[in-house]
Amino acid sequence: MNTFTTIFLITLFFSSFVQFWLSKRQADHVAHHRSAVPSAFKAKVTLAAHQKAADYTLDKVKLSNIDGVISLIVLLVFTLGGIINQVFSYWSTVISSPLLSGVVATASVFLLMTLIEIPTSLYQTFVIEEKFGFNKSSVAQFIKDQLLHLSLGAVIGLPLLALILWIMDNVGSTWWLWAWAIIMSFSLLMSWLYPTVIAPLFNKFTPMADGSLKERIQGLLVRCGFNSQGIFIMDGSKRSGHGNAYFTGLGNNKRIVFFDNLVDSLEEEELEAVLAHELGHFKCKHVIKMLIATSIMSLISLGILGWLIDQDWFYTGLGVALEQKSHATALLLFMLVSGTFTFFMQPISAYFQRKFEFEADDFAASNAKASKMISGLVKLYEENANTLTPDPLYSSFHYSHPPAAIRIAHLETKLS
Repeated sequence: MNTFTTIFLITLFFSSFVQFWLSKRQADHVAHHRSAVPSAFKAKVTLAAHQKAADYTLDKVKLSNIDGVISLIVLLVFTLGGIINQVFSYWSTVISSPLLSGVVATASVFLLMTLIEIPTSLYQTFVIEEKFGFNKSSVAQFIKDQLLHLSLGAVIGLPLLALILWIMDNVGSTWWLWAWAIIMSFSLLMSWLYPTVIAPLFNKFTPMADGSLKERIQGLLVRCGFNSQGIFIMDGSKRSGHGNAYFTGLGNNKRIVFFDNLVDSLEEEELEAVLAHELGHFKCKHVIKMLIATSIMSLISLGILGWLIDQDWFYTGLGVALEQKSHATALLLFMLVSGTFTFFMQPISAYFQRKFEFEADDFAASNAKASKMISGLVKLYEENANTLTPDPLYSSFHYSHPPAAIRIAHLETKLS
């Protein structure tokens, strides 16, 4: 057995073991606290709502474990089982152009993996979400969304993939610097285009009607010195009962978006506080900081790939014969297995994300009422069935937001 195969298998099974262990901790912790509402929320959340959140969380953990097993099997079958090797071998005999065959082979693998994931998505949407009253989507809508995602992936992703592979094949040893520059430029372009070009393909965005809510929000924007291309209501309720709010876009193409069901659920002052939190991410430069961090990690990743491309053991260790050694197979293998080796970096990323959430909450408390931020969050926790009692270790890996009790306690220090 190739030494790298051994390293890969040990890392894969150890990281998978930790993930399943963390999931068990989460399930046990949530189930243990299911019988009583935490003291900090007793006056705000009913026992029925708390137990609904617990049951919803437990069902999602079970599905996540099943999905984890499927993903583990698929990764092993596609790499060491030889599927990737066979796909690239087939397309190299059908298409004479190495560049085109590499693009088609890579796309074929991702298409196969996407199709394998669809049953899990169907179960999540039409069994779990339906069971707890969140699903508002139809089978026709689900199919439409899947086809639209695939179409966008083909129209946007395939030309980008072809360009990256062409650079890898023709630029020389510094290809990874050029590829990094193109990928980051593309990411910025997509962030700029998303509000006006991509998002409207999936949802309808209606300008917020004139009235007291719009006046309140515009007053907040003036106080915060935030300029946007408008305030919009998104028809999120056509797919889900979960509510949310966000701002999106870059430069002069920024939009503020409220889900329609969020507007129906919260009071005006609560909506103002929730938006102040979102603006806090912008004013605290979290978007820029995350962009810089992503840029650095992308550059490091591409640098590592630049070294791995010339190592025969990287291909053979992951089930690809040297006859199929190419920049396309190297890129695909790297994208599929890199997550296995970076799994234990998740708590670092989650730590900084939660730090940003605290900073955005502080900004919201300074520019809106902290009491309304608290009441709005409690309503969102209850209506979205977010558990109030996550396992601390599990949340340190998987939660980008602070757990409910910690976040509310932090906001309560801002009450005057």
